[in-house]
Amino acid sequence: MSYGDDATVRKVLTSSGDTWAVVGLSNNTARAAYGVARVLQRAGKRVVPVHPKAETVLGEPGYASLAEIPFPVDVVDVFVNSELAGPVADQAVAVGAKAVWFQLGVVDEAAYERTRAAGLDMVMDRCPAIELPLL
Repeated sequence: MSYGDDATVRKVLTSSGDTWAVVGLSNNTARAAYGVARVLQRAGKRVVPVHPKAETVLGEPGYASLAEIPFPVDVVDVFVNSELAGPVADQAVAVGAKAVWFQLGVVDEAAYERTRAAGLDMVMDRCPAIELPLL
């Protein structure tokens, strides 16, 4: 079951804004987050790495948390496991993001409901790297 209909997927990818915080992104090129971040960059998105290491990835300086990013973020793309994803969604609401995207396999129905209730668009258990070519 995926959450976020095709219209929401299209909106988040095309008109929610081009600054994407990718939570869980590090320089580990074997991780899915790295490959998806590259696809997002090629699609014209600014990718902001969010990871405890706060390392620079794909030329963009990283931050240890969403709260530490000193500029507005449009979409928060979440690559942490489902147990940690809910608090990240709550942080996305707190920093004023327009949308939250939980990657394939990341599912927290309560967080989905909270995030939608806060007025954000949300997609869950889908991958932007898969959806972008389908636009």
